[in-house]
Amino acid sequence: MPIGSLNLREKSRRSTFSLRAKLKDLGRHEVKVALLYDRLRWEEKSILDALKARGVEVEMVDAKLKVAVHGKMKDLGDIVLNRCLSHFRGLYWAAILETEGLRVVNSFRTLLIGGDKLLTSLELAKAKIPTPRFVVAFTVEGAMQALDEIGLPAVIKPVVGSWGRLLALLRDYENAKAIFEHREYLEPFLHNIFYIQEYVEKPSRDIRSLVVGDEVITSIYRYAPPGEWRTNIALGGRAETCTLTDEQQELVLRAARTINGEIVGVDCLESNRGLLINEINTTVEFKGAYSATGVDIAGKIADYLIREARR
Repeated sequence: MPIGSLNLREKSRRSTFSLRAKLKDLGRHEVKVALLYDRLRWEEKSILDALKARGVEVEMVDAKLKVAVHGKMKDLGDIVLNRCLSHFRGLYWAAILETEGLRVVNSFRTLLIGGDKLLTSLELAKAKIPTPRFVVAFTVEGAMQALDEIGLPAVIKPVVGSWGRLLALLRDYENAKAIFEHREYLEPFLHNIFYIQEYVEKPSRDIRSLVVGDEVITSIYRYAPPGEWRTNIALGGRAETCTLTDEQQELVLRAARTINGEIVGVDCLESNRGLLINEINTTVEFKGAYSATGVDIAGKIADYLIREARR
């Protein structure tokens, strides 16, 4: 690259820093948001558009390509929105950036707990938030004994995973043993954690609530597609608007606060015991919710990031 081009780039960078410093001196704070991603989905593009429409400077950070150098990450932005699809990539990036003193949404702790179904269940139970009963074992033999405790039918889930992948409905002991033995030989070791939930009798739907800060901004019913018991839009399910009661909204917010979730999706099950908090998604997809409700979810996320960056 010609030396002149480098000089122009450096002058532009210095000019930007100078403008930001002047605005800060005048009591105004021009906001810069870093958007950390490993795949640019519809959601990330929508958030990017919403931030730009509000005049926010956005630093796009490809988590797959960016090299983390200790002490050289602090100028990424005033706040970092972590939208990594990969749980472990996002988790370790959050740890790295927080060590650099950056404000990350969602935080390392939120990703650590919310990205692990077992840890989420433990936190919810500790906070006395209603959630499906669950048992845990670490061998096939232990998992078979666990079924005696939880009863059949039951649901086995990977502790880390999304989109309904590797979930299985356990209808009888023979079926369960075959599934357990198969998982025993899967990599990584996480598949050898047998996390088993009770099967909750419910309508052929669940509820997903989108939480941004201290507000439930919208909720949807997610209906299972024909012939499928899993209620997931990624599997072909459909979404409809859902209106929660004030009591139900407070329950959703309590669940989000339990893991310090700032921008999360809280999945709930309707049962004869009332609403049960099932899972918390820390890198929540919301295209289906937007299509069903028309709520400007990306805009609300952008507004929240701006408020937090100015604190």
